Amino acid sequence: MGTLLDTVVIGGGAMGSAAAWALARRGRQVTLLEQFGPGHHNGASHGSTRNLNPGYYRPEYVAMLAEALALWDELEQDSGERLLTRTGIVNHGPDPRLPLVQAALTEAGIRAEPLRPEEAAERWRGIRFDQQVLYMPDGGQLNPEAALPAFQRLAAARGAEIRHHTRVVDLEIMDDGVRLTLENADGGTGGSGTGGSGTGGSAGGEPRAAGTTEVVTAGQAVVTAGAWTAKLLARAAGSGKLRIPRLRVTQEQPAHFRVSDDGAVWPGFNHTPGPGPDYKDWYSPVYGMQTPGEGIKAGWHGVGPVVDPDRRSFLPEPVQLAALQDYARAWLPGVDADSFEAISCTYTTTPDEDFVLDRIGPIVIGAGFSGHGFKFTPVVGRILADLATGTRPAPQIFSASRHAPASR
Repeated sequence: MGTLLDTVVIGGGAMGSAAAWALARRGRQVTLLEQFGPGHHNGASHGSTRNLNPGYYRPEYVAMLAEALALWDELEQDSGERLLTRTGIVNHGPDPRLPLVQAALTEAGIRAEPLRPEEAAERWRGIRFDQQVLYMPDGGQLNPEAALPAFQRLAAARGAEIRHHTRVVDLEIMDDGVRLTLENADGGTGGSGTGGSGTGGSAGGEPRAAGTTEVVTAGQAVVTAGAWTAKLLARAAGSGKLRIPRLRVTQEQPAHFRVSDDGAVWPGFNHTPGPGPDYKDWYSPVYGMQTPGEGIKAGWHGVGPVVDPDRRSFLPEPVQLAALQDYARAWLPGVDADSFEAISCTYTTTPDEDFVLDRIGPIVIGAGFSGHGFKFTPVVGRILADLATGTRPAPQIFSASRHAPASR
């Protein structure tokens, strides 16, 4: 029969760690499984900076944003770690949604201040501002390298079991729960730290040693496996017991550019293009922020090549990288566009870029967060815990069935 567990969380990246934390706070018995070791670079939750961009106007996201700001403060107090640096976020460009964002945030009690481009340039001379500017001082940069260990440490303090180097090689849905076949690498139990997935392999990233196999059963599984989600759920979906959402996995390649203006002050920023020749070589909107000790991080949003997360090259796509350098030359006068370090990470996105937060039988799914999910991590943990405990459903916009392939 194997080991009998209550709730298993598969994938120890941001969302899985937050789900384990939220479940443990409710007194639930929870086991977190992560295929890689602490601090690995194979998924989407590594690095030391993510923008907390408050730039939303849809009510579901604005409500989550207000909750997230409060929960990040609570997490800092509980963990004793500094997780959020409030540099503010500046969104600019010919984006017709900026007035909607300002109105929605103001109504929710989140600060949002419109500025003229010349006013913004006086404050933040490292950036060339475009047409209209919205400054949101409650935003800033989150630190995944500090946040993930904090979630896991707080979960473990309330009884959660954190298992790294533990790969889920099979997931079977049963009438009364799930059966998992696990592969444990040598030294693969215990500890807390960052992670990104609970299944799959690695190529170009952290090597995995062969280990022992065990079978466990659980009342339910929370699947937060990032780029490996579709692979993990494919067999269960093939059995007809689960319709999985469509998820697109891409290898994204932002870069850290060297600061050339040491006196410049840097907020987080997002630049949305419009029609016309100034934007003809753009791939998407551009996001950016300062990463202390590494430079100014900038990148295209969700336009990297589609990849198998087990067979990534970890190498930048040269044409997109050259276009990003051109962007830096034109719009970031405070950096040296010819001096940079490329970065590699994965995005896992849905067609509409809304998340998947849903329960199907004994499976709770949290997926499709890449590009804008990290700021909501503690709220997503709360929602996943709600779904696992039957407390309340997630907002309908996050339903898995909206992107699930039609039944045959």
